[in-house]
Amino acid sequence: MYMCRDQKDALVSMWHFLKRNGLQNLSLQEVYESFCEGTCFGGPVWNHILEYWRASKANPSRVLFLRYERLLQDPTDSIRELAEFVGQPFTSSEEEAGVVTEIVELCSMENLMSQKANKEGAQGVFIKFSHDSYFRKGVAGGWTSHMTPEMGRRLDAILRDKFDGSGLTI
Repeated sequence: MYMCRDQKDALVSMWHFLKRNGLQNLSLQEVYESFCEGTCFGGPVWNHILEYWRASKANPSRVLFLRYERLLQDPTDSIRELAEFVGQPFTSSEEEAGVVTEIVELCSMENLMSQKANKEGAQGVFIKFSHDSYFRKGVAGGWTSHMTPEMGRRLDAILRDKFDGSGLTI
């Protein structure tokens, strides 16, 4: 399963994560430029997005490509799709009993953020990342509070160019 997120929001989240864990003292503009140039941390993000997109098209029974924004819009449908993908579709009795809704509530950002295990402690071998640093807001479109519309248009144009001919749209 691959979860793709609007890359403008992903960039802002990555910047916050790095700052929160004391890994970078870079400005958002510096991270943005590196992201646009394809030199940011893990390299050009469009490469791995395209690899998973193509794999999901070539072999949909082995690779599920989901979009984070769609998950936010319709979490129950996304949970059903994931259950089908792993070969465990919900039965009609589970649907009637509200199992899907319960899973959505259990997996909500609010619930996950409130769990003691996600509030305390850290993990990592060489660098310890605080558990709470993995959770921020989880909303779509938050990038508009940090980036200018022009920055958004530029990043979208780069991704449209990189995804051209693949069938993947941003």
